[in-house]
Amino acid sequence: MAPKRPQAPQPPGNTGAPRGKRRGSPLDYAGHGVKFLGVSVLSGVLLAGMALPAVGALGLTARNTAEGFSNIPDDFKTPPLTQATQIFDAKGGLIAKVYERDRTVLAADQMSPYMRQAQVDIEDARFYEHGAVDLKGVLRAISKNAESGTASQGASTLTQQYVKNVNVEKAGDDQAAVLEAQRKTLGRKIQELKVAIKLEEDLTKDQILTNYLNITFYGHQAYGIEAASQRYFSKSNKDLTIAEAATLAGLVQNPSQYDPVRFPDNAVKRRNVVIDKMVENKHVTADQAKEAKAAPLGLKYKDPQNGCITAQAGMGFFCDYVRHVVKQDPSFGKNAAERKKFWDQGGLNIYTTLDPDKQAAAQAAVTGRVKVTDPVSAAATMMEPGTGKILAMAQTRPYGLEPSKNQTVVNLNVDAAMGGGNGFQPGSTFKPIIAAAALENGMAPTKPYPSENRIEWPTMKTCEGTWKNTYKGNERYVPNESKSEVGPYELKQAMALSVNTYFVQMEQEMGLCPVKQMLDKLNITTTASGAKLEVVPSITLGTKEMSPLTMANVYATFAARGKHCTPIAINKISTVDGKDVKVPQTTCSQVFSEQTADALNTVLLNVTEKGTGATLGLEDGRQIAGKTGTTDKKKAAWFSGYTPQLATAVWIGGPTGGVEMKNMKIGDTYYGADGVFGATGPGPIWKMAMDGALKGSPKETFQTIDIPDPAPKPDPNASPGATAPATAPAGDPNAGGNPPPPANPNPGGPGTNAGGVIGGGFTFPPGVIGGGNGGDGNGNGRGRH
Repeated sequence: MAPKRPQAPQPPGNTGAPRGKRRGSPLDYAGHGVKFLGVSVLSGVLLAGMALPAVGALGLTARNTAEGFSNIPDDFKTPPLTQATQIFDAKGGLIAKVYERDRTVLAADQMSPYMRQAQVDIEDARFYEHGAVDLKGVLRAISKNAESGTASQGASTLTQQYVKNVNVEKAGDDQAAVLEAQRKTLGRKIQELKVAIKLEEDLTKDQILTNYLNITFYGHQAYGIEAASQRYFSKSNKDLTIAEAATLAGLVQNPSQYDPVRFPDNAVKRRNVVIDKMVENKHVTADQAKEAKAAPLGLKYKDPQNGCITAQAGMGFFCDYVRHVVKQDPSFGKNAAERKKFWDQGGLNIYTTLDPDKQAAAQAAVTGRVKVTDPVSAAATMMEPGTGKILAMAQTRPYGLEPSKNQTVVNLNVDAAMGGGNGFQPGSTFKPIIAAAALENGMAPTKPYPSENRIEWPTMKTCEGTWKNTYKGNERYVPNESKSEVGPYELKQAMALSVNTYFVQMEQEMGLCPVKQMLDKLNITTTASGAKLEVVPSITLGTKEMSPLTMANVYATFAARGKHCTPIAINKISTVDGKDVKVPQTTCSQVFSEQTADALNTVLLNVTEKGTGATLGLEDGRQIAGKTGTTDKKKAAWFSGYTPQLATAVWIGGPTGGVEMKNMKIGDTYYGADGVFGATGPGPIWKMAMDGALKGSPKETFQTIDIPDPAPKPDPNASPGATAPATAPAGDPNAGGNPPPPANPNPGGPGTNAGGVIGGGFTFPPGVIGGGNGGDGNGNGRGRH
């Protein structure tokens, strides 16, 4: 073993004696490098540099070293960088920014010249002079690190750092792949070196620098210089000062150590080092440097705003619905993996159908009438008839991850597959669908049925055969809500009073197959949970769980005179470089005739004139049509209604469906033993939302037909000799249209269910006004209106 070389004695202190520029040959330095490798256990970025002197010693060129890389992948030249996606409402307002990595890619001319210079000066000052490998830098680093026995200096060039960052970016959220891309092994470094050498043959230095500045991490979830500029200084990168550019450039080496938010003193010191480098390389003058160093950090920091949780005005649930659309619709990829990649890649501007004014009206209504802390919640969906556009999606409980604050990420407006729950029984709001099937199959709107107060579930024909009643005990029967409800009734009166037995007898006569066919046309083939929809007799009472979006779309079809359009949430998508992306389009079809629609709209107009919805007239007196619904044990209540230009479905109940809405306070209203009904719970929410949403819009009227009222029937609750009129009194200016809203929209006092005469129509006994039908899912209907 060769003896150690004796070391020259070092003079104490600083003698001022000049030091020699070199203390050995390149091979001597290489020897030091070998020693250093043993000390660092192959750590540090100069491993790639260590490969090159050996190559040089063998007489090989850089081109020989890059053999096998005659064609490097395009994603090293122009990598598809993950960027932020922005989601906008229909008027261009930002709903939310979502990203896997917050980044906005810039072109070179969109970047601050100071930023470009500062980053080169501090990271790789000789970047424009050397090739993919800086031999001088390698030798200098080997010497310094060998002397110190540490990895205090690296030798990776900016191009090599860029290649490493591309590998990390390509790993995405696969942590194992990220760790592999960051491993400091000789093999990995040689691989990066080869790519870097070839990359410098294919791209200019300016292109490599631009790519580097777009890919690099600057801390606080900011990738690339534009996101970093916005994060720390709330401005575009092109507007940065020298001091601000130097602050960002200094972060790259160690974003945690030089974090200007947590460690401002460290950030200032690092910034000033960068400024000194800029002076040294003649990119700023001494005077500019003095001024920049004297400047405060001047942070205008903005926390990362990522995801639907940042959306305002209750738009978080709609934002989440858009995310589900992108991840599920074939327009965005042929399989789930492709669609996820499309979403995660980002860089999209998504322009949605959400109307901010209507959203504000709906949100104010669901939060104004039901408190966040109430045991129940409310949800409302608004749709534009004839287009499929979802205009609003609101619910009481806010979008968020903290149940202790009554937050939820479950969108109660939609089906489970789209981020919702398992839905809720819609009660009597389902009856108009059965009526539409009957009218479309030739039933006259004046058709009477005996409508006894209580009947056995009758045998019915189905598409496959026959349904027979095999229930036992009370389950064999379907009752009307009130003992006074004894037929015969015709459709107008039966819908206005929501008479259970009328619709069951209608169902029996036509059979269940036309009902199933109508549901298929309306695209209702599953429950909200995704289970196959079983078309059984009790379906007319709304026993199958649906979402507010589904019901809003049904009533939008009524408003559009039988034209059904599949829901859409996205108007347009473009990439950040201005290219349009194909988006899903609504599919519209005439699911029943306009004549059927006109008859149905006439019937549902009568509900809001003289029936269970008569208390819900809008402030401006425009025509409205709709239907109330309440389920068994008052676990859910609905009002679905519409004008010709807007359909809205409102639900109220326990978020998981288990709350009986009786003897409780909801919002500022107390509901007693009779509990919540469609007209007293969701109805006022619907009215408030529609008043706000339609304010200032043209008043449109329905196409109606003449459906004569049946002859008046004696009122069993009236005093001897007295009868309640079944039609509006002669000369009533509101005959044939909705009356202006009553002075007290809840006769009998707020929170009560007192009886009263509604709209000159029917007299209801106490406890009946505003009720709704439901069922237990086993063929029984309980509750109504």
